[in-house]
Amino acid sequence: MKTVREKKKKLGRIFAFLLVLAFGLCMVYPLIWMFFAAFKTNKEIYTGTGLLPESFDPAGFIKGWISTGQYNFADYFINTLIMVVPTVALTVISSTLVAYGFARFRFRGHKVLFMLMMSTLMVPSSVLIIPRYLLYRDLHWLDSYMPFWATAALGCYPFFIYQEVQFLRGIPAELDEAAKIDGCGSFRTLVLILGPVLKPSLMSVCIFQTIWTWNDFMNPLIYINSVSKYPLSLALRLGLDVASTAEWNQIMAMAFLSIIPLVVMFFCLQKYFVEGIATSGLKG
Repeated sequence: MKTVREKKKKLGRIFAFLLVLAFGLCMVYPLIWMFFAAFKTNKEIYTGTGLLPESFDPAGFIKGWISTGQYNFADYFINTLIMVVPTVALTVISSTLVAYGFARFRFRGHKVLFMLMMSTLMVPSSVLIIPRYLLYRDLHWLDSYMPFWATAALGCYPFFIYQEVQFLRGIPAELDEAAKIDGCGSFRTLVLILGPVLKPSLMSVCIFQTIWTWNDFMNPLIYINSVSKYPLSLALRLGLDVASTAEWNQIMAMAFLSIIPLVVMFFCLQKYFVEGIATSGLKG
């Protein structure tokens, strides 16, 4: 009887593994197809039905990297890092500070301010495009990365603030009290005591913000005008604008290279990502 149960459990595990494997392959297939399409010609991409190319020609990667000639994709990668890294760092700092204030302190208007902050989640981003553009124009921030850095520094991401608040509420307040007895002020308590505990939630914030900013197309299109400052999202579109006939193997090659850093980052930090989501009150 025990042997039959063990066989059923083993078969169930094998079936679950195969099901997850099939689902994973379906999710990864577009990335695999993009990689092999980088070695194909336009005709083969349009008419071919096979996954593998007829011949592996690396010209798509070489010519795609050169881009228009004046600027290559090394410049666009650097621009993207200049835009993304400070944005992510400032988002983590500002969201943590605001969330710490809401989660650990009680002051006049606390609930009203928190409610107003949460209500901004319901405002469509398209409604803010014109007011933000006019504001950044008056501040002479257009054609720069300041619209991204300033928004992150001023805590304008209520989703991340809410996530941090929920995580902090799950941390016992006795830690703060013990730190206060030992002579720690509020800021030292946040940095030295709560900071290490917040690591999973902070990592999930980094992952979300990196992906959103890295893949953002609309905001760079509105605020950045110089090709020399284009991030990857605009550079990929540039490949469709400069030629009458798009060379899809070059576009697929550069799109594949542009997405690889995000995939590597996610797999390296997925442990913290899952733990941060599961313990921050967002699990439903």
